[in-house]
Amino acid sequence: MELGVHFIDFLPGDPARLGPTLADAAKAAEQGGATMFTLADHFFQMESVGRAEDPFLEGYTSLGFLAAQTATIDLTLLVTGVTYRYPGVLAKTVTTLDVLSQGRSMLGLGAAWYEREHAALGVPYPALRTRFEMLEETLQICLQMWSDDDGPYDGKHYRLAETLCVPQPIRRPPILIGGDGEKKTLRLVARYADVWNSTTSDPDWLSRKVDVLHRHCEAVGRDPGQIRKTVGVLADPFEDPDGYLRNVERYAELGVDMINVGPLPANPDPVGFIRRLGDELVPRIAQIA
Repeated sequence: MELGVHFIDFLPGDPARLGPTLADAAKAAEQGGATMFTLADHFFQMESVGRAEDPFLEGYTSLGFLAAQTATIDLTLLVTGVTYRYPGVLAKTVTTLDVLSQGRSMLGLGAAWYEREHAALGVPYPALRTRFEMLEETLQICLQMWSDDDGPYDGKHYRLAETLCVPQPIRRPPILIGGDGEKKTLRLVARYADVWNSTTSDPDWLSRKVDVLHRHCEAVGRDPGQIRKTVGVLADPFEDPDGYLRNVERYAELGVDMINVGPLPANPDPVGFIRRLGDELVPRIAQIA
């Protein structure tokens, strides 16, 4: 079992401290044995974890900064909101991150949900059905841009005269789709994803979601074993380490091989929390097969 660190705790205070703290967090994750470092794709802090007025850094600029601060850890947004960037520009952005990080980028993608920041910043926020249509077309466009086909793409929502992408990625970025919707999200996971990140941390509910994913895979003729399963867990692992690890063992039984955890909101020492993960949690979850 592997550990990914999800960092969303940009503490209020001196803006000059945000960059060094973010860099120290990613370095601590890498040095502690985490294999993936992720940020959320937002422009306002999520109101479920803080105030919209709290600091929040733009994701891809931050990942480019972290590419120069780290050497081995994978970097991605968990997950990119499909509404925020045109697909061709998104593919080029992720490719640039991949080249500059020497093959460590991933494409995390979702249908977007934070309506307040859309309205505040003037970003169109279509109906959910439309956003899922945009999500599937974006997946198709990115895959075409990372292939030998640089011809046009003609979809319902996006039309590209060329899908030229030079340079190509060093490693074709693995596609990570986040979410647990049984009718749409998991169908897209079955068809397109290399990695699925679930936010269902209850093992019983997660078992149901895995079953649904397997049915979608069967419908499209895909081996579900080709899709890596990861889980985002917001609980503090240090409150009850043994109980936390029992849940991780149950995740492993369902085929999960990575958990994503990070400093909880308003943690006054997010870097210290990540170092503690490396010291106390990573060695124990590494024993779980």
